[in-house]
Amino acid sequence: MMNKKQNMHIVATSVTGPYHRAKNLPCQDFYAHACRGDRLVAVVSDGAGSARYGKIGAKTVCDTLCDILISGSLHNVRQKVIDALEAARQKLIYHRFNKSKSENGLIDFAATVVGTVYTKKGGLFFHIGDGAAIALNDSHPHIIVSRPENGLFSCETYFFTMDDWKDSLRFTPFDKANSLMLMTDGVTSFAFTKGFDNIENGFVEPINRFLHSESNRRKAVRALNNTLDAPRACHLNPDDKTLLWVGLR
Repeated sequence: MMNKKQNMHIVATSVTGPYHRAKNLPCQDFYAHACRGDRLVAVVSDGAGSARYGKIGAKTVCDTLCDILISGSLHNVRQKVIDALEAARQKLIYHRFNKSKSENGLIDFAATVVGTVYTKKGGLFFHIGDGAAIALNDSHPHIIVSRPENGLFSCETYFFTMDDWKDSLRFTPFDKANSLMLMTDGVTSFAFTKGFDNIENGFVEPINRFLHSESNRRKAVRALNNTLDAPRACHLNPDDKTLLWVGLR
């Protein structure tokens, strides 16, 4: 998907990983974004492969965060993010697939969250689990990153459906940016160097430069899809892959 809103240029796509394709399963990632005036809300989410309804959890949290955070005052925005996540959890507690109608059933909807609220004054990343977010500014060498967070083992992470989800919620503020990237963990393997200490310039910079220069919707989305679904990308990480890019002027 590619949208333009005032000075915001948004390109996003989700690609089903070879692991899910081989099993004839749908992509478990989801993304959403909303613009109003100079305000942007964007969220990506990875539904856990082990969760029966992970895609529903991912869609619910993305849509709910965008619906709530795009409206009203941004005073105490961190609390508003918490309130929106609580609202997403409540929707899933009463979802028709949650037979227990309690928090015990949320495990079936497990999903990570990477999102941002941005205005002309600056922005805030909010993050639970793996995946990552990057803020770039052409006029300033400093890059702001919200890095992946895993559990005791590399294959474990955190979800907004956990009982102690607030303990894993991280906020990262940033000043004005020219570009934002939100991604699920299927992309982080080649967007960052090993250990996630630094971004991989050979991946981030060419994509950022191309998307800033390409105004044709089909070409931009097709190129992003081809990049995420390239043989090397699938070899590095067979998981679903979602990347949401925002160009800001």
